[in-house]
Amino acid sequence: MSTIKLLCERAEAHALQDQQREPGAEHFLLAALDLPDGTARLAFERVGVKPDALRAAIERQYDNALRSIGLNADMPADTPMSANAGVYQAAPSGQEIMQELAAARRDHSPLLGAHVVGIVAGMSHGVAARALRASGVDAVALKSAADAIAETGHAKAFDR
Repeated sequence: MSTIKLLCERAEAHALQDQQREPGAEHFLLAALDLPDGTARLAFERVGVKPDALRAAIERQYDNALRSIGLNADMPADTPMSANAGVYQAAPSGQEIMQELAAARRDHSPLLGAHVVGIVAGMSHGVAARALRASGVDAVALKSAADAIAETGHAKAFDR
């Protein structure tokens, strides 16, 4: 349960950094890269992608969206965003991640960052999917790598 808590807290922190109160799939993907198990990073590395480049790719998607409607993406936020008070809320794509994690992991095996990467890599729409495509990431290969890492479990995931 502590991994879910950490994943949600980190996703929320990434969302707030993007001036959003409810984390989406892209924020859960970034949060998976923050998890101490290292399996999300390993999945990206296995397909030849530098995981640290993901943040910039996501930011470009936000910038492109704002520019497409005539807004200046370079304008700084007036005030730092703070979290919602009360019950944790995720954006619809973030809720989808959480629902798929719950459905796929009924065996109560440890949650790994690779589980999140596999789910997000399987999404065809949204900021995360566009960021992966714009970065030249083969989503099918990333999903396969993440799923293989997740299947092996924590102990074997670090055998490179």
